[in-house]
Amino acid sequence: MDNDAIRDMFASLGEVTIKRMFGGKGIYHQGKILALEVSGDILLKADAQSAPAFADAGASQWIYTGKNKPVAMPYWSIPDAALDDPDDLAKWVALAWAAALRAKK
Repeated sequence: MDNDAIRDMFASLGEVTIKRMFGGKGIYHQGKILALEVSGDILLKADAQSAPAFADAGASQWIYTGKNKPVAMPYWSIPDAALDDPDDLAKWVALAWAAALRAKK
């Protein structure tokens, strides 16, 4: 996904910074990471407080294969309904931003 499309997705927050990382991209707002682009998909940050909402909306958690076992990361796909509705997408972006603010440094 190109950087202009990513910026459009996060426009509800204001300016985002996009940095290349691990073959994908990290998406930051005010210096805090709130999303990743991995293999063309945007994954939003979630935590114990917000992950249940992502799961209930049918989103899937990013899990990769680590050393002999799966590793669940605190990033979730964007629920399908939000991909066609900018107002709904803004709600999920806000949840990701809230999780980023709660994250320990």
